[in-house]
Amino acid sequence: MLSGVANDELLAIEGDIMRVLGIDPGTLTSGYGIVSEEDHKLFHIVSGGISPSAKQPFPKRLKKIYEELEKIIEKYKPHVVVVEDLFVSHNVKAALKLGHARGVAILAAVNADIPVFEYAPAEVKQAVVGTGKADKKQVQAMVKTLLELPKAPHPADAADALAAAICHIHSSRMREMLKSSASLKGTGRTR
Repeated sequence: MLSGVANDELLAIEGDIMRVLGIDPGTLTSGYGIVSEEDHKLFHIVSGGISPSAKQPFPKRLKKIYEELEKIIEKYKPHVVVVEDLFVSHNVKAALKLGHARGVAILAAVNADIPVFEYAPAEVKQAVVGTGKADKKQVQAMVKTLLELPKAPHPADAADALAAAICHIHSSRMREMLKSSASLKGTGRTR
């Protein structure tokens, strides 16, 4: 099942923007969220969860996640895909299943010729909340604030996906500033 909300007014924005699809992979629910940046302002485009039936065999659930991500990529045409990296888990079987879901998400992006970036969950939380140890409610609250949403994203996996997209936008901005600063130092000019 695919669920989510979209801001269709922003679909037509083109030009100097970055549209990032964040994915929080999971085999029960994979969160997704697209954030667009224009003139250093963040815009929520769409977010939600992909929840295949838990009664389906595992390969069928992976197929469902892949197919729904393909549809999202085709409709919203993100420039970049960000996938949350694995966290260390004591449950090896759960970690392996999560790895399969990550693989499906990465494959959907690669098959669409979209660059893929990966960030550790703690890195995403640090970029969005200010601490790598933030809980789900803190992430939801900050995503709501940063994107000026009327309510916190639901499911929580969608908030995590939006947070991953925001993390990438902030990281890209920082890389550009550092690159610009390094090139200015090389010319002997400063701002």
